[in-house]
Formats: sequence, C-alpha cells, structure tokens
Amino acid sequence: MAGQRGRDVLIKISDGGAPESFVTLAGIRSSELELNQQPVDATSAESPAGWRELLAGAGVKSMRVRGRGLFKDAASDARMRAVFFAGEIARWQLIVPGLGRFTGAFQIAQLSWGGTHDGEATLSVELQSAGELVFGATP
Repeated sequence: MAGQRGRDVLIKISDGGAPESFVTLAGIRSSELELNQQPVDATSAESPAGWRELLAGAGVKSMRVRGRGLFKDAASDARMRAVFFAGEIARWQLIVPGLGRFTGAFQIAQLSWGGTHDGEATLSVELQSAGELVFGATP
C-alpha cells in the first residue's frame, strides 16, 4: 500500500445547522489524532504467577485531537471561536485517508494564537471527545 499524504488528514467542525454540514479548519498544517482506552486492573491474589490481568471492555475510551497551522481568520475559525467562548460541545469530523472518518461530540480544551514580528500568525487547537464517536472505515 502506498503512503498517505498528511495534508489529507482533516479536522472539520459542524456548522450547527440542519441538515448538518462540516467545514474544514482553514490553515491547519499538522494534525494529530490520538485514541485512548484506560485499562481496568483486575489483578487479584489468584492471578496466575502474580501477572497483571486487565478487564476487557471496561476501560474509559477517549480521543484527543490536535491541530496546528496558519491563522486564516476564515469562517471555520469564527465558528470555532464562537463554540469555545460559549463553552459548547460541538460535533466534529476527523478524516484519516486510508483509515476512515470519526464523527462525534468534542469540547475545545485549548485554543491559542501566536506569531512573530517577521512571520505568519499561527493557530493551535486541542479537542477532547465528549461522548461516543462513530467510525466509518474508508471503502
């Protein structure tokens, strides 16, 4: 299988409308999606030879998403700012080519802007999952 282009990893925010549509965050240069599953330790005095045992299917699942890039002040940025300042939990779509699409509720955990006197303005965002995510594999 051929490699996938990093620029095709997309972070999209819902417009909040009905029907719902998703808008790609403008200016993002790097994206990172991290799935987590917290293990539940089920080790006891009866565990074979004292080895740790984990309880299958009992851990808390979560996803963290980070995006960094250029600040474009696009419509997607305005929507993201409004969601952040209102403290909303919005629906997002995360697309990984060759893998699939995650859709669900996320809260903006961190939002920042920066820049230097001789460079471009930058944007950084971190999302934390806030409910069940739906995954659709790439056909």
